[in-house]
Amino acid sequence: MGQPITITSTTVAGRVAAFHTDRGITGQDGAAFAPGDEAGEPKSLPGDLAARLYAADDSISHVFIASNQVVVERKSGWDDGSLGAATDVVTAFFVFYTEA
Repeated sequence: MGQPITITSTTVAGRVAAFHTDRGITGQDGAAFAPGDEAGEPKSLPGDLAARLYAADDSISHVFIASNQVVVERKSGWDDGSLGAATDVVTAFFVFYTEA
């Protein structure tokens, strides 16, 4: 149940990657999360996505989500593996059940 989010473009500038998606994740207001924040508490879509990104990559230092953009900063910049891991988290965010 749920459909994958399509990432329409990704822009990387140094330690920051911006993922532009085909779905809105927040309203017009953005939400920012640092590693020490209780991402996911209180329950919210952007908080849950930030918590999943932090769980997938210990090098993530900041997450900002506004409408259909997910902006992620890493301590050490981006390589193909870390970019792929973040992409996987974002695209699977709305998928709740998969075929066994």
